[in-house]
Amino acid sequence: MTKSCIRVYADVEQISQCKQDIEKVDAAISKLAKALDLAGNEVRLKMLFLLDKESKMCPCDLSDILGMTVPAISQHLKKLKDAGLVESNKVGQTIFYSIAKSSNLILNPILKLIENEKVTTHE
Repeated sequence: MTKSCIRVYADVEQISQCKQDIEKVDAAISKLAKALDLAGNEVRLKMLFLLDKESKMCPCDLSDILGMTVPAISQHLKKLKDAGLVESNKVGQTIFYSIAKSSNLILNPILKLIENEKVTTHE
């Protein structure tokens, strides 16, 4: 059973203003939605948490910590880098990844929630 919206009066000014408001923030919404979509993956969220906590890490370290292959870790890092959430810096033969400064506003509240989460045990 589908319900439909029946309105007596449409507030044309409100609708027009809301359309303008959405147009103004459309790019920001798209960027945030993509960041949240990527960070919504459990592995990538763990990686972001570790990168935030440690400042920088190489794929080998993340591989050892998360128990995954380096190629699998690298694929996740590529997605995060392509979205502008992480950046890389090559030192000698090693590539180190860190949280991109431009993504701090998006990621900091999410990562703080993880850090502040209290683990409860069921007895």
